[in-house]
Amino acid sequence: MATLTISAADEKRVKALGFLSNKGTDNFSGRIITVHGKITAAQQRCIAEAAEKFGNGIITFTTRMTIEVQGIPYDKIEDFRAYIAKEGLETGGTGAKIRPVVSCKGTTCRYGLLDSFGLSEEIHERFFKGYSKVKLPHKFKIAVGGCPNNCVKPDLNDLGIIGQRIPVFHEDICKGCKKCAIEKACPMGAAKVVDGIMKINQEICSHCGRCVGNCYFNALSDGTYGYKIYIGGRWGKKTAQGRPLGKIFTDKEEVLNVVEKAILLYREQGQAGERFAATIERLGFENVEAQLLANDLLDRKQKILEA
Repeated sequence: MATLTISAADEKRVKALGFLSNKGTDNFSGRIITVHGKITAAQQRCIAEAAEKFGNGIITFTTRMTIEVQGIPYDKIEDFRAYIAKEGLETGGTGAKIRPVVSCKGTTCRYGLLDSFGLSEEIHERFFKGYSKVKLPHKFKIAVGGCPNNCVKPDLNDLGIIGQRIPVFHEDICKGCKKCAIEKACPMGAAKVVDGIMKINQEICSHCGRCVGNCYFNALSDGTYGYKIYIGGRWGKKTAQGRPLGKIFTDKEEVLNVVEKAILLYREQGQAGERFAATIERLGFENVEAQLLANDLLDRKQKILEA
């Protein structure tokens, strides 16, 4: 076995920069942030060149849509960072702070109900980068899903956002058709004709919007776009199912404010080493929800960050 020469202190220092030790060697994998899993052709070429110049030529992908270049010697780390910076790329994504945002392709997907790339980029700039110096009790993961198909599992993240489309049904126009096109279009079985009128069971409806525009008589020709926010999800050694806030949001800025309030709450009221799910369980979901829907946390933002 090779003799390892990198000290624990140096290994810790470069880990904070996004370089993870390759087991049994003095080499590292450099973790490149893709913002939301999307990079340009020029950036791809740059990463490939950097992998050959400074690493072992192997590129891997993480479960959170970042890219790792393997086999980078310790003394080549700064050269590697400078090389990829030419195409606006940076390394990072480790530590007890906000982690890189994960996004589905809702912006271009036929089922997408929101601009998932755009929203996740705003979250990246405002919180991943804007809060990069803010220490948290543990890592904090955020995911943006374009629709209730949940492709990126937003409800298994510390905070998840899911696109919604709430159907606007005009009961006075409904003809109560025996073969209801809305009922047929609903993948959840939430729409049913009952006593000659189509009804939507809100306990089952996922607000996917698949029913909108299917009625031949225009009883359901539109739907309100919105955002559903889940908090307290966790995947790993101990799993936890995120719970949705009781409100469906229709204003993007309000959603971004809730994200910020969740981060501030976690910094102020979370305990060291405790994931957000455990913080919520300890404080009580109703208590946390009330704080996220109020403005006190934002009013005390500077005090919380300076503590």
